[in-house]
Amino acid sequence: MRIGELARRTETSPRLLRYYEKQGLIFPRREANGYRDYDEYLVDRVIQIRGLLDAGLPTRIIKQILPCLDAPRKIHFADATPEMLDTLESETERMTRRIHCLTRNRDAIREYLSVVRELA
Repeated sequence: MRIGELARRTETSPRLLRYYEKQGLIFPRREANGYRDYDEYLVDRVIQIRGLLDAGLPTRIIKQILPCLDAPRKIHFADATPEMLDTLESETERMTRRIHCLTRNRDAIREYLSVVRELA
């Protein structure tokens, strides 16, 4: 697929997709005319990258852990530094706190909607 279709399907700008490519997060094929050709699996990959970025991970860490997030998982830690492991640990803890906060807010909104609907 072309960059425009991948952008539409992932709600990601073409500029950002080119940035992901430059950072080594995605690898489109190049056609003879120089156009990028994106494989279907990149739809999920881009959505996954966006989620990791939204969670606060930097692209350098995402690049290192992406192979570990595939199914089947390919574990590769040849370049895992203590700094990277510390960063992943702190990001995991931060994500857990965020999940708890989001869950609490979701539950409060559900309760609000339930009460409002009962009164309507």
